[in-house]
Amino acid sequence: MSGASQPNLPIVAILTIDDDKDHFRGNRSNFADLLLTAKKMGYTSYIITIKDLKLQAKRVIGYRYVADKDEWRQEWFPLPHILYNRIPQREDEMQPAVKKKLQDIMKHPTIRMFNPTFFNKWKLYKWLNKSNATRPYIPHTLKLTNAEQLSKMLHLHSYLFLKPVSGKAGMGIMTLRLNLNNGFKYRLRIQDKSKNISYNCTSISKLWSRIIKQAGTAKYIVQQGIALASINKRPFDLRALIQKTEQGNWDITGVGARLAGSASITTHVPRGGSIEDPSKLLTSLFGEQGSARILARIRNTALVLARQIEQEAGKPLGEMSMDLGVDAAGGIWFFEANAKPMKFDEPDIRKRSLERVYQYSTFLMKSGG
Repeated sequence: MSGASQPNLPIVAILTIDDDKDHFRGNRSNFADLLLTAKKMGYTSYIITIKDLKLQAKRVIGYRYVADKDEWRQEWFPLPHILYNRIPQREDEMQPAVKKKLQDIMKHPTIRMFNPTFFNKWKLYKWLNKSNATRPYIPHTLKLTNAEQLSKMLHLHSYLFLKPVSGKAGMGIMTLRLNLNNGFKYRLRIQDKSKNISYNCTSISKLWSRIIKQAGTAKYIVQQGIALASINKRPFDLRALIQKTEQGNWDITGVGARLAGSASITTHVPRGGSIEDPSKLLTSLFGEQGSARILARIRNTALVLARQIEQEAGKPLGEMSMDLGVDAAGGIWFFEANAKPMKFDEPDIRKRSLERVYQYSTFLMKSGG
């Protein structure tokens, strides 16, 4: 059986789901980075699947990474103190057997888990609208229900975003513009797998039919569109990574910027977006002092939002990433929070983010949750 952690350090298992071909699913380069970081810091850490996690056992089968051979080895490990949930897909988490195991983990007397589930976009907006401290950062957002409601929203905000409640990486997002001076009053843009498609509609009923056809069975929200600050007509947003520290407090691990591709609805890098320095982008628009002020407000706002999300979630959270926008006047807007952040490519943020997973795990074990 693989060795134990240094005294006073928890055994940390990274939880994922099993795979018939590859043993386990998930971002393997991220998993390898986590386990290499654990080794440097003196922790015992391994990958475990929902199926292999036997909560009553003293030891379990997991996977460790052998760096010099770039391979994964199956071994016996002690039952973990901490589980870091990296189940990669919402659909996986919704499987009855997985849901039951996650519920059993939450009731376990000695194992602590953080970030038990993905966030739901609609719930996030409801949670943040409950507090006077967070409400000002939330664009006007409703569940998308019918054509009449959509028409009313369009007359309040001539630019709208339509987002799937359980969306990921910008898939399925649509934008809608109202132009009363044009025969085609409604312009709908749809972000498809590889490109954007535009439709011009003359009536709300034709527009609604097109939206329903695109959305299928997925639930959507409709949201006030924000005219983001932009460089050469390319809007950008800011990505904050917020994690708990070894003291168990929320802190900003880092803030990055993503500049939209020339024809993209969103700023996602796979869709032509680029990684930029937030300070440089903001300085070019607001000057050095303005940029420093906005970045300080971004950091403060992200912490206030994270605390409210955790309070409303009612479950222990250890990290989240957040998409925040800055409008042309320097106003700050919240767009999304992700309970399972993707890798930040900025090297300093990346290094700190990996270390904090283990530092917070130590806090969780010592505090008993």
